[in-house]
Amino acid sequence: MARQWLADQFESSPAASVPFSFTYEGKPSAELLPGWKIEKSQKSLDANRHSRTLLFQDPQTALQVRCVIVEYADYPAMEWTVYLKNTGSKDTPVLKDIQGLDTVLHRGQASEFVLNGIKGDWTVAEGYEPYQIPLGPNARKDFTPSNHLGKSTSGPDGWPYFNLQIPGGGILIAVGWPGQWAASFVRDAADGLRIQAGQALTHLVLKPGEEIRTPLIAMVFWQGTDIVRAQNIWRRWYMAHNMPRTNGQTQPPVTQIQVGGSMAEVPVIQKFIETVGKPDICWRDAGAGGTTWYPSRSGPYTGVLAWLNTGTWEPDPTIYPDGFKPFSDWVRSQGMQFLLWFEPERVGDPNSWLGRNHPDWLMPGMGQGLILNEGHPDALRWLIDHIDGMVKSQGLDWYREDMNGDGPMPAWRKHDTPDRQGITENHYVQGHLTFWDELRRRNPHLRIDSCASGGRRNDLETMRRAVPLTRSDFQFSDMIGVVEGNQCHTYGISFWLPFYGNGCYFYDKYSFRSFYMPLFGMGGMNQGNAQAQKQAYTECRKVAPYMLSDYYPLTSYSLQADVWIAWQFNRPEQCDGVIQAFRRSANQKTSQTFRLSGLDPAAQYELTNFDAEGTTSYSSHELMEKGLSVVLTDCPGSAVIVYKKQ
Repeated sequence: MARQWLADQFESSPAASVPFSFTYEGKPSAELLPGWKIEKSQKSLDANRHSRTLLFQDPQTALQVRCVIVEYADYPAMEWTVYLKNTGSKDTPVLKDIQGLDTVLHRGQASEFVLNGIKGDWTVAEGYEPYQIPLGPNARKDFTPSNHLGKSTSGPDGWPYFNLQIPGGGILIAVGWPGQWAASFVRDAADGLRIQAGQALTHLVLKPGEEIRTPLIAMVFWQGTDIVRAQNIWRRWYMAHNMPRTNGQTQPPVTQIQVGGSMAEVPVIQKFIETVGKPDICWRDAGAGGTTWYPSRSGPYTGVLAWLNTGTWEPDPTIYPDGFKPFSDWVRSQGMQFLLWFEPERVGDPNSWLGRNHPDWLMPGMGQGLILNEGHPDALRWLIDHIDGMVKSQGLDWYREDMNGDGPMPAWRKHDTPDRQGITENHYVQGHLTFWDELRRRNPHLRIDSCASGGRRNDLETMRRAVPLTRSDFQFSDMIGVVEGNQCHTYGISFWLPFYGNGCYFYDKYSFRSFYMPLFGMGGMNQGNAQAQKQAYTECRKVAPYMLSDYYPLTSYSLQADVWIAWQFNRPEQCDGVIQAFRRSANQKTSQTFRLSGLDPAAQYELTNFDAEGTTSYSSHELMEKGLSVVLTDCPGSAVIVYKKQ
């Protein structure tokens, strides 16, 4: 399917069939491109990736349209990005409605189109909730980030990943754009479905030499009717070709503790190591509600909100006279890594270093303060050099980037002129990606953590450079429904992202097991919870490696208190895996039977229940056909069961 679709769209008559579009001088690109000069080239990127480039040139205005396509040999996958450049000596006519994806599919007399996906994050239990939408005649569904505008995975319609069922199979579609994207699925009255996706607003002229780009569009094709199998094809492609690598390896599961970052804290960390075990990451966050690591006393925010006074990115000399280097050196000497939180885009303090020295780089937003314009060449150059300097001088292993407030889109829109709508965002997004790429180029050891008010900026372009150590700010103990909400977050987000994390602030077994993830950490160790923390960290280290493999939900999704919810992660190559099951507080059944998936059909499996002595043995036939019965007399209760082939 993938190879044929690529040939139909990009190879046979590309000027007439390319799956992107724009309007130029009031005319649709489908009318213009056949009359433009076209050049084709291709090259091999590596053993599994082949690149093709289509270059269109308008002979009248010198607008150049370059589409770069990548085809994958080991997966039924492809991707493309379109670049539009003014190669002339004067402004172009108006370009508008630029769509990185614009294509029409037909179902003939076969089954109806069905759209599958999940919601985005907006700090609620319903985040990452799965949906399934039949697209019958004249149906329409629109998607764009909401709640925090300009953050690419924010809001109930803000998740830029889709699984579209089509006759005979389906297409997994991703829109990679860490900004305000928009997508639509519009069914006609006959058998057609039009899919469009791109930057939400483009109505602009290009200056001489200026270049913009569309969002990255990625597609993974699958055959059959099994949605879960399709999502596991996606997870495997994601791990193989998208998840960032350090020293050639994708990010393994890790544990963390929160630290202040001074040498005075070393005895506390040593006590934690002796009592609970060694964490992988010592994490210095913003200091929300407490003491920040950066100067924050001069801005408009006071008390517990003083951490919002951002804009001076250097250690506060009154607290860290020697910076973080002594502490980070000690951390690495103990076999751990040091993470430091930053929020460079939002300048909350107009009296900060950025506010005083470069007001010309700052854009007014809404309620969150000023926004550093990452599309400004001088601002971008300073940002790269300054943060690179911090990485080196302070000894950082992880760069954690946050983005709080209402989102950058209001600042982008205010900065645009009427004939340049969307240009600020486009250059900003390009600058943001360049910033991260250059940080990693200069510091090959550096890992990046993507955080934007929790999990609100985790599109595919972002996930190729970072991992989300905080999938949502819906994690704290004072939030109603947060335990079951996080069970459901794991249920939903696991269809799309293998690696994610969150903090855990609970010390009972049912609750802390609800937060087991590839990144795990707890807060506030004391004599009363030390043993609970030891159990949680120990168990999660055993569970987390399985979570990067194939995922199978074992129940339906529900936030209700009277149900069980469960899932399985399976490593077919190693013939092992884990089952996690939760009996909620109002459920009346002490047992539930789950049919497992992905096992070797001829094998015997040994199962270990974390709450029982010894092991049990089952055939794969029993586990996959009859099912595994899990008994939980506690209500609420939890079970963690690992298995391996005998």
